[in-house]
Amino acid sequence: MDKIWLKSYPEGVPADIDCTQYLSLRHLLEEAFRTYADRNAYVCMNTFLTYGELDQMSQRMGAWLQSLGLGPGARVAIMLPNVLQYPVALAAILRAGYTVVNVNPLYTPRELQHQLIDSGAAAIIVLDNFASTVAQVIDKTEVKHVIVTAMGDLLGGIKKIVVNFVVRRVKKLVPAYTLPGAVRLQTVLADGARLPLKPVKLGQDEIAFLQYTGGTTGVSKGAVLLHRNVIANILQNEAWLQPALANRPQVDQLVFVCALPLYHIYSLTISSLMGMRLGGLNILVPNPRDMARFVKELAKYKVNIFPAVNTLYNALLNNAEFQKLDFSSYKVCNGGGMAVQKAVAERWLELTKCPIVEGYGLSETSPVATANRCDIREFSGTIGLPLPSTEIQILNDDGRPVAIGARGEIAIRGPQVMPGYWRRENETLSVMTPDGFFKTGDIGIMDEDGYIRIVDRKKDMILVSGFNVYPNEIEGVIAAHPGVLECACVGVPDAHSGEAVKLFVVRKNPALTAEQLLEYCKHELTAYKKPKYIEFRDELPKTNVGKILRRQLRDQKKAA
Repeated sequence: MDKIWLKSYPEGVPADIDCTQYLSLRHLLEEAFRTYADRNAYVCMNTFLTYGELDQMSQRMGAWLQSLGLGPGARVAIMLPNVLQYPVALAAILRAGYTVVNVNPLYTPRELQHQLIDSGAAAIIVLDNFASTVAQVIDKTEVKHVIVTAMGDLLGGIKKIVVNFVVRRVKKLVPAYTLPGAVRLQTVLADGARLPLKPVKLGQDEIAFLQYTGGTTGVSKGAVLLHRNVIANILQNEAWLQPALANRPQVDQLVFVCALPLYHIYSLTISSLMGMRLGGLNILVPNPRDMARFVKELAKYKVNIFPAVNTLYNALLNNAEFQKLDFSSYKVCNGGGMAVQKAVAERWLELTKCPIVEGYGLSETSPVATANRCDIREFSGTIGLPLPSTEIQILNDDGRPVAIGARGEIAIRGPQVMPGYWRRENETLSVMTPDGFFKTGDIGIMDEDGYIRIVDRKKDMILVSGFNVYPNEIEGVIAAHPGVLECACVGVPDAHSGEAVKLFVVRKNPALTAEQLLEYCKHELTAYKKPKYIEFRDELPKTNVGKILRRQLRDQKKAA
């Protein structure tokens, strides 16, 4: 295959990476613990956790988990927000030889039950804010062991007592629950200190994560991520970031913003795991929607690496206090999870002088498959180039590669690509080609320099009088209007054209009217692409990662 994108690589970025330098993620983590023992690894609510402390705590929790008699590769769920307990649990499970099942803490009982049953999780570590959800479904699952922790448990001293009191008694954020046999985290750590962490034979082909995906597009299914998949993506991203990391100022320790939830593969790989590989400090943000507190946290540190999604960047840009911060230490801002809008990217660059480097990937690819160069100075509107050791093909409906510049389904092959979905052979066969490419369901175009442009997902396409209309294009145009804060569009049934474009808008300017937007669209969009309907909303439905849920908007219209 002609890898035409290699000619567009920055100087110093290799065409391939060596995935064999670690036998497992356990080996990667333990190397970081030895090398950076005295460094701070994570900070949350002004409390720091060093690599040495993380080593000790995860060793104790891992030993305790092994004492339960769980079999090799047993699934252990983590139902935690971005608090210090998360990296402890993550490292403990991997070091003990088990498989991590990341769970969204805000799941409903129905969603949690599905994931626990589907994964066959034997144990779960949960923040007590969400323990009532576990209590409602645990009897219907295979979960036999529950570790419960409170928000302040690892904050130490008086701060632990105060935070836990405020969460439980003042804010009343812990609903009543009954979980007979549940063990508190402090008991686990105390008991684990008297137990050995037994060495486990781990290889690259063991399962590290069941990363559930597809909840917004269908039944949630577990992407099987092997140790080698995640190791590869850590090393691929590290290699890709080198041009940015070489920029001034040179720092003794990289500081990462970890605002996206760690149960999401993007934050998990880019912030947490790559951060530990590089000996960095991760700023854990439990609730980035609390913008005032989030900005106060950002003000305390010389941030270097800031992964986020378009909606978070946009929210920060519209915060007056954020605009006053010092951005001189920013080396790279990674945009992923959803399309970065040009208007947001341009405003971010103007304010911070650090461009948003847009990339692309999925849970099935651990997650990053492509990214723009880290030395860009302007918004490209593309998802960039395939990462080292990654191949991309654009396929037609028959599964054959299309010509350069032609539309087709983006397919990915590389060491970061999952072997398949957990216990879903038919679904695996439907997305994997015989020669090992993963079909993403996204429509894209590759140009002669290897840059890829996302057009949209197949299922989001709107068919207007036989013409294909792609929501990303419409949303990108509308988002550039100065009176628009956020927007999304979907297709709705139309007697005349089959489908019509319906636009949902959150206004920045309360005086903005539908007529003004339609007049604006008249100059920006071909007639068949213009919205036929416009509805103003106070907010748009989103996942906890910040993706706008078009499907929910579509379903609401059907119900109406």
